[in-house]
Amino acid sequence: MYKITQLSIFLENKVGKMYQVLDLLAQNDINIRALFLADTNEFGILRLVVQDPVKAKEILEKNNYIVKNTPIVGAELDDTPGGLSSILKILKDEGIDLQYLYAFTHEKTEKAILLLQSKELDELLGILKAYKVPLVPAEEVYNL
Repeated sequence: MYKITQLSIFLENKVGKMYQVLDLLAQNDINIRALFLADTNEFGILRLVVQDPVKAKEILEKNNYIVKNTPIVGAELDDTPGGLSSILKILKDEGIDLQYLYAFTHEKTEKAILLLQSKELDELLGILKAYKVPLVPAEEVYNL
């Protein structure tokens, strides 16, 4: 319920490669909810949360892209100075190591959604629940 499926797409670091992926998704009516790109000189990893991750993965794989499903967690935070650091302090104090995170705002004023990935995902979920950090169900993120 609280694990969100993120697509990780491996791309050559060349002009137009990200456009090709995003255009392919657009042509197939797949809407992107969140996006994060990490790159090196030779390749990049495009991380996407989309409205229909199963359909998107099928389309991308049919077009010869390497795609991996990765579970992540979404937490709602105050869109104010210190909103992010308050959650990071909890994770630091509890010894949770994050692999990466990214955030976005949405229609709820004064709120943002923080997407988190950790090798200790179940433990991360438990700690967020214990500290009463509002979690965002996967379906809510997909349907924003």
